[in-house]
Amino acid sequence: MIQEELISIIKDKILRELSKDTSSDESELGIFDTVDEAVAAAKEAQKKLNLLDLEKREIIISAIREASINNANYLAVLCVEESQMGRVDDKIAKIILAAKKTPGTEDLIPWAKSGDHGLTLVERGPFGVIASITPVTNPVSTIVNNGIGMIAGGNTVVINPHPRAIRVSIETIKLINDAIAKAGGPRHLICTVKEPTIETSQQMMKHPDVRLISATGGPGVVKAALSSGKKAIGAGAGNPPVVVDETADIAKAAHDIVLGASFDNNLPCISEKVAIVVEEVAQKLMDAFKNENVYILNDDEARAITEKVIVEGAVNKELVGKDASYILRQIKVEPISDVRLLIMPADKDHPLVHHEQLMPVLPVVTVSDVDEAIDFAVKCEQGNRHTAIMHSKNVDHMTKYARAIETTIFVKNGPSYAGIGMGGEGFTTFTIAGPTGEGLTSARSFTRQRRCILVDGFRIV
Repeated sequence: MIQEELISIIKDKILRELSKDTSSDESELGIFDTVDEAVAAAKEAQKKLNLLDLEKREIIISAIREASINNANYLAVLCVEESQMGRVDDKIAKIILAAKKTPGTEDLIPWAKSGDHGLTLVERGPFGVIASITPVTNPVSTIVNNGIGMIAGGNTVVINPHPRAIRVSIETIKLINDAIAKAGGPRHLICTVKEPTIETSQQMMKHPDVRLISATGGPGVVKAALSSGKKAIGAGAGNPPVVVDETADIAKAAHDIVLGASFDNNLPCISEKVAIVVEEVAQKLMDAFKNENVYILNDDEARAITEKVIVEGAVNKELVGKDASYILRQIKVEPISDVRLLIMPADKDHPLVHHEQLMPVLPVVTVSDVDEAIDFAVKCEQGNRHTAIMHSKNVDHMTKYARAIETTIFVKNGPSYAGIGMGGEGFTTFTIAGPTGEGLTSARSFTRQRRCILVDGFRIV
């Protein structure tokens, strides 16, 4: 937990920084009045970036990593203050994860084939200027993650932040561009506009000098990107179900589920949104939850919470990303401690089971056996093909679930965030492209495959 004194210090720094008159040099740090200006600057910067060798590109990326880590506390506090979502500690963890575990130029692996008719070399080349639409749920970590991957691929980036994360996004872009300039890199590798809106997002997507669109957000954002007529990478919504079967380590399962579902107040799209447990161990799981930092709702409290969370058939945006304690107070229940997650026994048709709620309220559904659990999990996931989790010691059960649900990420016996490299192996990303099929994006996702053929030549064997 971040100490109150540290939060106070960071808040003071934020206020000092925001009070400075930086209008004169904002364009030098990638902040422009119009989309046309931002794209033009990024286009010129991409020409300069393309002249640099990979070693120099890596120096730039190292500078981005260092600046992001050094300013993680500051940006995390600013993010929570502006968006009124999430937890400072978890925002810090996400920023550091993006900075450390996003692949750089090492991801651009060329290959060659020689044969009777000569040599073919295949390399990864940049698209050029990329328009990146970033979400309110992970604004800083997505900018850091996309910035590293896209620049590693030889591209420049024009970002349209979510309206509820403008200040922190602009501050992140300024810090990154300043770090790049100090490392000797070109200015304007990452750009944005002073007042991003839905309209500026549309302008970016339609701009003739934008060659690729990367959109992270809800179905509407992804649909707009796919309708642009350009190459688009869409990272859409998820509703990840976690299945607990009769062979699971129940204590560990309960602990991991709470870690994943409560992380940053359930804002990550990979987080557990519904738990499905086999009847044989259902009570054991509920008992194990009692040993975690949770509040188990009784029937009356569950009904009251549901009425607050689901309004006119949709998730109440005012509660998205709020602390569990805050949500509990909405029904006049005062928690005795800093509760991280609300647990709600629920029926199959409960609205929270089928909505991506993005808040620390976890419905738990009991089913008769693992086959029913898997079938219902597939239904809950709704074909997003995003993330699924299972706690089991039975390989056959895990295999059947993985094949049935066909998600981009499948986590076994761990919290959901292990799927993006936090406590699990592998690289990280905050642009998980389920709708368009790229999966966990990295530098190579933002490049074109280019082939060079030498006919009947350069055979040394």
